[in-house]
Amino acid sequence: MPKVAANGIELEYELRGEESAPAILLIMGLGGQLIRWPVKFCEALLAAGYRLILFDNRDIGLSTKMSGRVSVVSAALRNVVGLPSQLPYTLEDMAQDARGLLDALGIARAHVIGVSMGGMIGQLLTARFGERVGGFVSMMSTSGSLRLPGPSWDLRLSVLKRTASADRAVRIERMFRVLRRIASPAYPPDEAVLRALVARELDRADHPAGFLRQLAAILGTPSRLNLLTQIRNPTLILHGESDPLVPVAAAHDLKRRIPGAELQTFPGMGHDLPMALLPTLTARIIAHLRRAEGVA
Repeated sequence: MPKVAANGIELEYELRGEESAPAILLIMGLGGQLIRWPVKFCEALLAAGYRLILFDNRDIGLSTKMSGRVSVVSAALRNVVGLPSQLPYTLEDMAQDARGLLDALGIARAHVIGVSMGGMIGQLLTARFGERVGGFVSMMSTSGSLRLPGPSWDLRLSVLKRTASADRAVRIERMFRVLRRIASPAYPPDEAVLRALVARELDRADHPAGFLRQLAAILGTPSRLNLLTQIRNPTLILHGESDPLVPVAAAHDLKRRIPGAELQTFPGMGHDLPMALLPTLTARIIAHLRRAEGVA
């Protein structure tokens, strides 16, 4: 897969679909590489006639690795009291990365689908550069309001816990347990398939420091609440009602903040894209993008 210069760094990306087709920029979540997008999800969008842009966010996968030590706790606390954090980068920088990727590829306008942290990046991209975005789909994401409920402390610690072991099997098992824990309770993942994905990501690029810097960027980015009210692009919010990492209250909060946003929640869905729900999710997304194209 190729790299492209964007916003002063290099982003690893992949293009799928016909060059003449309307483009969709897929923005993955915290620590996720472009290969985490489910194959069936991408196939459904391609079959609907779209061109897909997948990429590794900075500090993850095969994109540029950043530097600098961060304190996730300090970033969160300083944000709570309204003090700026001295971070290597913020979500604003990552939104500029996404815009730079579109520039480098010569794509004037694209639909945007963002998952979790990718939804946050998508919010900033759409609010700041709405003319570059067609329809926006925010999945299992949040406005970042400090009044919203968050994950349990036990889950927070589980996500933050890193293993010092160099043993590949140990590292795979730790990541597998975290992903299985936040997965959909009504649609449990195939454990062999999930382990294989974790192993593939680990073998492709293992960069724990990047995960922590991305998390610090989430927690330390200044409030975007006022920006959300400026979004005028057709917006669809999709969220699991059993999401343990980003509780569903975040979806209702987003709907209130983004003018005209549509919301659909799914009983039994957690913080993942379960195979059994992919036909429903992709059909809902495609219908939304079709309407957005009609508006445009």
